[in-house]
Amino acid sequence: MSRPIASVSLDLDNLWSYQRTHGDPGWEERRSYLPALMPPLMDLLDEAACRITFFVVGADAARSESVPWIRMITDRGHEVGNHTFQHECWLQRYTREQFAADLQSAEEAIQAATGQQTVGFRGPGFSWSPLVLEVLAERGYLYDASTLPTYLGPLARAYFLATARLTREQRREREGLFGSFADGMRPVSAYRWRLPSGRGLLEIPVTTIPVVKFPFHMSYLIYLHRFSPRLMRGYLRTALALCRRARVSPSFLLHPLDVLGAQDAPGLAFFPGMDVASAVKRRLVHEVLGTLAEYYALVPMSSHAAQALAQERLAVLEPRTHGLQVPG
Repeated sequence: MSRPIASVSLDLDNLWSYQRTHGDPGWEERRSYLPALMPPLMDLLDEAACRITFFVVGADAARSESVPWIRMITDRGHEVGNHTFQHECWLQRYTREQFAADLQSAEEAIQAATGQQTVGFRGPGFSWSPLVLEVLAERGYLYDASTLPTYLGPLARAYFLATARLTREQRREREGLFGSFADGMRPVSAYRWRLPSGRGLLEIPVTTIPVVKFPFHMSYLIYLHRFSPRLMRGYLRTALALCRRARVSPSFLLHPLDVLGAQDAPGLAFFPGMDVASAVKRRLVHEVLGTLAEYYALVPMSSHAAQALAQERLAVLEPRTHGLQVPG
């Protein structure tokens, strides 16, 4: 019997995109930490023998000074996904025309920089809407990966907004950041959206712990490690054991700040875990990937999508409701 799989992905949010979401002045300068991030990250993934999916922001791929760093993704055997062009965490406020234009701009920039066409999408800040899903389906995307099925989204949003310097309008824009309490009612493993148009689209959520729906992505694990390394390791192994029991193929999420320290990302002290040194973070990422590999064969998200679509009884969800339906 073949080993179960787990996919690993990284949202390639840049310094400027964190600043923009946080409402910090000067984000328009588009400051980048890609030169500090990409070489050690690529070496870390090579050491872990892990090939992953990078969700790339189109505005970075379109900048000539960023292209050599982004090109490293495909040159080193990884794959790319679409993380929008402008990295705005309020996609639910977009019109169809606005989203379609942003999506296409990102597609073109990412393909020009990497030589690879995007087949997967993740909305910044786990933002999405039925309209977003419809446009993705129309453009032939293999999967969406914009959801985080947890009850804790409103708490994460409250923490983020408490640290941000935002106008009233900016706060309204970010009112859907990290999702709602109702997101915890959705499945933790892959399912299909049944869209109003009649089209379907595969959804691969960022996996949370079955039943309790607590997150275990890398940023959360680093946060736990600050209190107790033993707690972090026990929490991760418990999460993976419960996924195995529930026959869930996890989708595990990384961010750049999971491997960068404060000296590499000035001005981002508000992000949890930025008091942890980069060398410590990289050791933790390597350890966590090794633990994942004990339980699962680690694959990029397109492989996860292909296996999910091969299932005969994939759950179906309608994006305007929270009711789960399983085909007969």
